Amino acid sequence: MTIIENIINGTNTLLWSYVLIIMLIGAGIYFTVRTKFVQFRMIGEMVRLLGEGATANKKGVSSFQAFCISTASRVGTGNLAGVAIAITTGGPGAVFWMWLIALIGSASAFVESTLAQIYKIKDGDTFRGGPAYYMEKALNARWMGVTFAVLITLTFGLAFNSVQANTITSAFHSSFGINKVLIAIILSIITAIIIFGGIKRIAKVSEIIVPIMAGAYILVALFIMLTNITEIPSVFILIFESAFGLKEAAGGALGAAMMNGIKRGLFSNEAGMGSSPNAAATADVSHPVKQGLIQALGVFVDTIIICSSTAFIILLSGLYTSQESDGIILTQQALETSIGSWAGIFLAFIVLMFAFSSIVGNYYYGESNIEFINQKKVYLIIYRIAVVFMVAFGSLASLNFVWSLADMFMGLMAIINLIAISILGKIAFSALNDYTKQKANGIDPVFDKTSIKGLKNVEAWEKPLEKS
Repeated sequence: MTIIENIINGTNTLLWSYVLIIMLIGAGIYFTVRTKFVQFRMIGEMVRLLGEGATANKKGVSSFQAFCISTASRVGTGNLAGVAIAITTGGPGAVFWMWLIALIGSASAFVESTLAQIYKIKDGDTFRGGPAYYMEKALNARWMGVTFAVLITLTFGLAFNSVQANTITSAFHSSFGINKVLIAIILSIITAIIIFGGIKRIAKVSEIIVPIMAGAYILVALFIMLTNITEIPSVFILIFESAFGLKEAAGGALGAAMMNGIKRGLFSNEAGMGSSPNAAATADVSHPVKQGLIQALGVFVDTIIICSSTAFIILLSGLYTSQESDGIILTQQALETSIGSWAGIFLAFIVLMFAFSSIVGNYYYGESNIEFINQKKVYLIIYRIAVVFMVAFGSLASLNFVWSLADMFMGLMAIINLIAISILGKIAFSALNDYTKQKANGIDPVFDKTSIKGLKNVEAWEKPLEKS
């Protein structure tokens, strides 16, 4: 067992410290240039589309609901614990590099989600799709799609869900002294009720949980920032000085700040990793680029807003020099310093919502990919039972090994997806050009597959949809 753990840890160090950082940053820069900085020049359109998606009345999954599903998975306890650890190990400068990687990576999120929309397939009155689907349909590489599908199902559907359940149980046990077995039973029952209801129930739950959890946390962070408004300029100075300062470079801390900030940004916003396109594909929109833009906005929401909320809470508290190795405890201590002892109870409920929303979003990523591998209902039922079991197991077990294994699977999954979207990127660029041309002509864009030369195996867009 020790040998296996050493192999996995060594592989993770290679993947996350070298290979993936180079690939993800390289892809992000390439897509940023080729899309003519889409994440900056179309930020207003992203916000407009999110509002449009929220008011849409559809039988299937709305654009806003698809955004909420991906945000549910993307925003988890890593936004609380991971950011805290990045700052204590890499210094305040890690926050700057976290921001930078989100700004670059959002272009990758745009490309992969646009591709997922183009190659999605009809599933009753909803849609499903994702990297496995565009690997099979656009690259004619089903083996590649199956490999990706297995990795994402194991990583998100099973391993990550057990870790999120463990975080919920630990938070409530430490804050309220509730028996872990009781929490495990309640969590498992609620999870089963939601996931056995299918994508529409998942979409409805995500649509409710995500705005509440994110809004509550952001409001508390804003309150702390407003009550310490005179300290805000010095916090920004601290972040930028730590990111570029000569003192940090001389002491070797500059490299630590870069590495921890980049890793936290990449790990949190998931841009380019192939997870959020599974949610993006479910949206019923008139043009694939609409969901691509909304998912690019999701990267900003995750990192620039929510991760930054944690960063400012910790930096304003002055506890960033703490030796505390548990990120949740450090965030709790920072909140208590700023708003009082009730912060522990507040954070326990925030952890519940962040982690449980991740369980719901993560589950769907597995469901979509199980159906890609084999559409027989029995396999989906087995998967759902396995998810409920892993939630129960994760609530009670020590998960260091499971977490390390999931990191490795996620790294391999990301590499496969990055290769695919680098090859297929030109299709997303063409779709973006088609979208902007229609917008320039005052039209609400509607996608016609003949607008992209040589496009094949596009099932959901056989006929141009009505304007939505």
